[in-house]
Amino acid sequence: MDEGGTPLLPDSLVYQIFLSLGPADVLAAGLVCRQWQAVSRDEFLWREQFYRYYQVARDVPRHPAAMSWYEEFQRLYDTVPCVEVQTLREHTDQVLHLSFSHSGYQFASCSKDCTVKAPAPRPGQAITTAAPAEQIWSNDLTISLLHSADMRPYNWSYTQFSQFNKDDSLLLASGVFLGPHNSSSGEIAVISLDSFALLSRVRNKPYDVFGCWLTETSLISGNLHRIGDITSCSVLWLNNAFQDVESENVNVVKRLFKIQNLNASTVRTVMVADCSRFDSPDLLLEAGDPATSPCRIFDLGSDNEEVVAGPAPAHAKEGLRHFLDRVLEGRAQPQLSERMLETKVAELLAQGHTKPPERSATGAKSKYLIFTTGCLTYSPHQIGIKQILPHQMTTAGPVLGEGRGSDAFFDALDHVIDIHGHIIGMGLSPDNRYLYVNSRAWPNGAVVADPMQPPPIAEEIDLLVFDLKTMREVRRALRAHRAYTPNDECFFIFLDVSRDFVARLRHEDVVNSVVFSPQEQELLLTASDDATIKAWRSPRTMRVLQAPRPRPRTFFSWLASQRR
Repeated sequence: MDEGGTPLLPDSLVYQIFLSLGPADVLAAGLVCRQWQAVSRDEFLWREQFYRYYQVARDVPRHPAAMSWYEEFQRLYDTVPCVEVQTLREHTDQVLHLSFSHSGYQFASCSKDCTVKAPAPRPGQAITTAAPAEQIWSNDLTISLLHSADMRPYNWSYTQFSQFNKDDSLLLASGVFLGPHNSSSGEIAVISLDSFALLSRVRNKPYDVFGCWLTETSLISGNLHRIGDITSCSVLWLNNAFQDVESENVNVVKRLFKIQNLNASTVRTVMVADCSRFDSPDLLLEAGDPATSPCRIFDLGSDNEEVVAGPAPAHAKEGLRHFLDRVLEGRAQPQLSERMLETKVAELLAQGHTKPPERSATGAKSKYLIFTTGCLTYSPHQIGIKQILPHQMTTAGPVLGEGRGSDAFFDALDHVIDIHGHIIGMGLSPDNRYLYVNSRAWPNGAVVADPMQPPPIAEEIDLLVFDLKTMREVRRALRAHRAYTPNDECFFIFLDVSRDFVARLRHEDVVNSVVFSPQEQELLLTASDDATIKAWRSPRTMRVLQAPRPRPRTFFSWLASQRR
């Protein structure tokens, strides 16, 4: 501007010049004068900066919550946790899993070194404990170790998963248990976060069921029963976290569901979604009436069978149910071969002899059990969903078969989502509304001819997003990176409105777990095969924490300054 305040250059020319500058240069130029300040905040300018800096396709819209392109650019540039602030090296082997407490004050880590560690990213917290690894926060950027539990005395091979209960008073830790003759199964341990005492241990088979909390004091585990060569039954159990009851009349465990597994598949990776946290939680499908479908009637002790139109006689279905119950409990041996029994049971159940799912009158308080499964091959390629009604969320009451009619041996799933690929991970949004699934896709048109030979899987990892309210995929898949990504490109933070990522962070080896703090989205933790845990914070947080703080002035110094 000249001495009279008249611009020497028109706004259009200043705009064209600013287009050739980077974001930092544009902001610096905006400090020169009022005209340049106004042009540096132009919406069209920052839209161009956004698409050019993040290399996003032009058809990608602005985030719905953003008020301007400038604010959207600032959000992604300044609040993404991409600054490494600390590397934790307490583990001596690969770190497999991380989980935050709901308050965000603590997190737990699991490792191949067979320990569960509980650091606490909370400044100023002083906790007294008998753990020899105890440390206390020293400043705002330091994460200190509060407790370390070694599970090797309990014959664990390694720890693999952990989860805090809702009020952060208990920690569920899951691991691989070495049984007799070097057989491997799973086990779940419940640890008190007040005293760090081991409260209970629950068997978990197979170990990749992992386990999860259903309520503040009850957790879900699994067991597997073989029926034939490639058919089995997964039984999901509800366990009380406190099992030191004195009365033998108090249930500490209750069977929730019995689910049939076909073609060598099993139930894995169980988790619970709280449907009361979003509207209309009724996810159940309208099931057709199986009464009119033909069914096969056969005698388990002979090879004779006949096809009958209509429902099977009640005594036949009741006999089958009691017989299979006795087989699973080891009190009876089938007269047929395992392969013949497996085929006959699968045929009977495939003809619709399962009870349709019932709708809950108190659906707002229901929860949904989510897990990976499959019907074509042992590779997990489907997501099963089963509603848990309020009266089922306690170990009190009847233990066996309370949720099924007399004509149903297995529990029917309420919904099944086919991923058409190998599922490698799942996660829930903070409000439990959306389910995120990592998968490696099968080729288009792939047909599974042999359940023991699943189709080849893609090298790329896709991120699918499903709305648990509508049971529909809500957005196109996000393709992040190849399954065998080089170490200098270990993981990504996605732009939440497109397929592209806004940060690329590094470890020295494969990254196994990435978690955001539930209370501070600008804090991120990562765990890797390099035996380290890294903490990442946003540039904005770093500026605030590292800014010089004014020295407090005493009363007398303030009084002396006033006399002057």
